[in-house]
Amino acid sequence: MTLVSRGRLRALPPGVWALGLVSLFMDISSELVHSLLPVFMVSVLGASMLTVGVVEGIAEATAAVTKVFSGAISDYFGRRKFLAVLGYGLAALTKPMFPLATSVAWVFAARFLDRVGKGIRGAPRDALVADIAPRELRGAAYGLRQALDSVGAFVGPLAAVALMALLANDIKAVLWVAVVPAFVAVAILVAAVHEPVRAQHPGDARAALTLADAKRLPLRYWLIVFGGAVFALARFSEAFLVLRAQQLGLALGLVPMVLVVMNVVYAAIAYPAGAAADRISSRSLLLAGLATLIVADLVLAAAASSAAALAGAALWGVHMGLTQGLLAKLVADSAPARLLGTAFGVFNLVGGGATLLASVVAGALWSAYGAQAAFFAGAGFAALAALGLAAYRARPRAASE
Repeated sequence: MTLVSRGRLRALPPGVWALGLVSLFMDISSELVHSLLPVFMVSVLGASMLTVGVVEGIAEATAAVTKVFSGAISDYFGRRKFLAVLGYGLAALTKPMFPLATSVAWVFAARFLDRVGKGIRGAPRDALVADIAPRELRGAAYGLRQALDSVGAFVGPLAAVALMALLANDIKAVLWVAVVPAFVAVAILVAAVHEPVRAQHPGDARAALTLADAKRLPLRYWLIVFGGAVFALARFSEAFLVLRAQQLGLALGLVPMVLVVMNVVYAAIAYPAGAAADRISSRSLLLAGLATLIVADLVLAAAASSAAALAGAALWGVHMGLTQGLLAKLVADSAPARLLGTAFGVFNLVGGGATLLASVVAGALWSAYGAQAAFFAGAGFAALAALGLAAYRARPRAASE
């Protein structure tokens, strides 16, 4: 990390760090569950690959739909923290449902409620980062939150590996451990995040819920929404990475290592990429992320061993690190301050619908034609997205862009 990047890191407000720690602990909990859930559904509950795709896709789409309403409500009342606490709290309360599950329907219900919690908290939290961080540090702020989120996302699967060994591969017993860090996250949010006072009149805030105000979101914002949807079509649920590694012979107790590898790389890249986005071309970073996703999909399609699957997961992490914090920054920069919650909600709604479609298609292709077909399709979507982004760059642009 450069001296400039370290300086920007130190300049970030404490509230941004606190939100990052909230993400870290909740992701330890969620990814501990997520790293084992696909195998639990297939091996213990007898679910098909298509069922896994449908469950994962609907879960993420549910979160996306909920984000629209929570984001708009946070704009309406001019308050973000209450909704963030509500969302994180609901997610924590659903964690015991996973080890108690006795059927796919039960897992579906737990995932549905967990994602409702994610949807409630997502847009207000992202808008809260923009409220707290100075505009010139937004890329660094979103990069830091994403990096800490990703640290949690590899600590969780590492804990799953250790606990699977300690508890003799008793998946349900391991899932119970995930309850603890979820409630730690809620406690940090309640105690350490303080919402800044927003200079906004009540009449202005109420207008944020109207269709007319949504239409006032600029063209640049809608182009970012469209681009985010195309990205989501190219990147289906990470559950398929876990199942691919198991298919290629990775031992049950080591299956969570897929998400460990992916998220170690993700965490290492997210903050430097976010800080770089404050200074260099966003389009270049997005193209680099898409190129990496294409390579990751091709590696996973051609993989003949679990080691190759882990290499593909690492490349997937590079893609995530280059793009996810950057997309959040682009949304924050392109939307009016009084509509940030709504802007993040709409962005996530469209992306969630694309994720649902991508996961269902991937599950159907895997069931009908094998894993290679699913990953080749992902590479094809990513290539189309890259071509579209490159073509748009060739068009004349206004100086302000």
